[in-house]
Amino acid sequence: MMSTFHAQPDDTVAAAPPRVRPSDAALVQSMLSGAWLGQACYTVAKLGIADLLADGPETAPNLAARCGADPDALLRLLRALASVGLFTQRGRETFELTGAGSLLRSDVPESARASAIMLGEEVFRSFAELPHAVRTGTPAFDQAYGQPMYTYLATHPEVARTFHTALGSHRTVPAALSRCDVGGVRTMVDVGGGDGALLAALLTGRPETRGVLLELPEAIRQASTRFAEAGVADRVTLVEGSFFDRVPGDGDLYLLARCLHNWSDDKALAILRTVREAMRPGARLVVLEKVVPDGPGPSQAKIFDLLMLAMVEGRNRTDGEYRELIGPSGFDVVAVHPASRHDPRAESAIEAVAV
Repeated sequence: MMSTFHAQPDDTVAAAPPRVRPSDAALVQSMLSGAWLGQACYTVAKLGIADLLADGPETAPNLAARCGADPDALLRLLRALASVGLFTQRGRETFELTGAGSLLRSDVPESARASAIMLGEEVFRSFAELPHAVRTGTPAFDQAYGQPMYTYLATHPEVARTFHTALGSHRTVPAALSRCDVGGVRTMVDVGGGDGALLAALLTGRPETRGVLLELPEAIRQASTRFAEAGVADRVTLVEGSFFDRVPGDGDLYLLARCLHNWSDDKALAILRTVREAMRPGARLVVLEKVVPDGPGPSQAKIFDLLMLAMVEGRNRTDGEYRELIGPSGFDVVAVHPASRHDPRAESAIEAVAV
């Protein structure tokens, strides 16, 4: 007797694997080898190669003698980075900076040198522990270094200086912030504002406005130099302290820039409530953060959230998630200004009013 074949329900039938194209293999290989180029940039930054090339082309042997490197190894490093546009190679062993390579100099606006060092050291080591973070939900940094990142920074001042310099390298006012209502602001309070780069940029060209920077001691030391260089030091009050404890009062506008993403929801709420306690009703708050879109699709905010997963207890959040933190802390969210699509580092500006 012939047996009867019964088809399995759709949910038990194994799906056919997607067709793999040559471009798919190239994409995966590019992703897998991306860390090689990142560490190569770190090596250039650590050795100060871009600064040595500031005056013009130089040979690899001469550069090696000046920075204490092996000539052949340095040649191999530079030719690899020349192949992706960081340098221009002249002949066999002569190199000069491109526009991209010049960003690894220490003395240029928007310098990426400190970022390259930070990413090549603590961040690189932490990402080796990313499986731990995904398994446990705790930061990879804690596993790599045996303590939270901010505890580590407090006892490693040189690392802290690199960290604050890297965060302060973007010296222009974000486009989203320029769309916020800052008319009539007499006093801006930058809460956890790093080395003061953003506050200095905002005060430049606003002679009627004063600034207050609340930060930890190492950042305050760097900020004093930053404000002096910007010519606004006489209009800035530097306050050493923690935003978990107390925030200076009497501000018209309070800034929380690239801050809340470092902390868990409970601690982000605590920060917002401490800020709100310092504000009078009607004072304004601007939160600058990378906002994760709700739907699928490419997003720099999603990629940068991997950095949060590796380094700290916080996360990049969606518009709705930020509203759920800001609203219950005593604010009305009045606008969300999206980040510029042309700058992968750009943040959105969430504008709120103390109620």
